[in-house]
Amino acid sequence: MLHLPVTVTTEDQALRFAYALARSLALVPGVEVAGATVSAEDAQHVRRWVFCDRIMADRRRCLARADHDGPCDPER
Repeated sequence: MLHLPVTVTTEDQALRFAYALARSLALVPGVEVAGATVSAEDAQHVRRWVFCDRIMADRRRCLARADHDGPCDPER
């Protein structure tokens, strides 16, 4: 578990930052990109998923943003 405080003004900015950071670290062993979440500092028990995280037929996870439109895709 890693907590990385950042200063942003909206939840959307936090989600975009977390998405970009997680994708940039995806090839590092031990980093579970699909498990990335965002929360407010004063409500860390309320987390918002960054990625869809649905498991596909081939057992890979969908790497599209959470709440995405269209079908899931493990290659995004």
